[in-house]
Amino acid sequence: MSKQDPFFSEPKVHSQEANMAALAAAMSDVSRMKILCALMDGRAWTATELSAVADISPSTASSHLARLMKANVVTCLSQGRHRYFRLYSSDIALLLESMMNITFQPNNPARSKIPKELLKARTCYDHLAGDVAVRLYNCLISNHWLESDGSDLTLQGKEKFLKLGITVNAKTKRKKCCPCLDWSERTFHLGGYLGASILEFLENNGWIERVPGYREVIITPKGRQELKRHFSISI
Repeated sequence: MSKQDPFFSEPKVHSQEANMAALAAAMSDVSRMKILCALMDGRAWTATELSAVADISPSTASSHLARLMKANVVTCLSQGRHRYFRLYSSDIALLLESMMNITFQPNNPARSKIPKELLKARTCYDHLAGDVAVRLYNCLISNHWLESDGSDLTLQGKEKFLKLGITVNAKTKRKKCCPCLDWSERTFHLGGYLGASILEFLENNGWIERVPGYREVIITPKGRQELKRHFSISI
């Protein structure tokens, strides 16, 4: 059969299946997965910091980061003489969160070893996750501030958020808002652009404080008061 034959077709070198396999291969290492989980806090880390988290040498961490960058899982930001690494996109963060959902067993004894602060409130890349985030999502639904499928704010919700000072309109290619399955609570918290806006608002207004080097966030006394006042969330 010749290549001119209409039924002849050469195999695609870069098929979707091949790209999926390459992505899986790039992530198929415990140390690389530790690095990626650390980057789920949404911030940029140095190779040295990531080597400490993964308990490997800085040179080994650099090798792993090069592999992750080649697969477009991690990106590098240069600032002066320093290089910082972060997740390539929110899609990678969503993939990691989905993997956590699949691998986490609610009844596993290992759950008791997870810090309570991490279960209560943490970052899921650029939005809030954990018990507090799930309760916030449920509040938005029950008060009809968020559509029942979590796809968009209602008119009342937009008024509520604008009154608080949370940005609800912006030119972005990502989803405005969407339900994100919480791996520890096994139900939804709010993701998308709106989820990121809420996290930014909470931090900028002193309702939460980040724990440097970790995904946990602390609900401040002011945050406890304001969350109860505006969203009926008692902590």
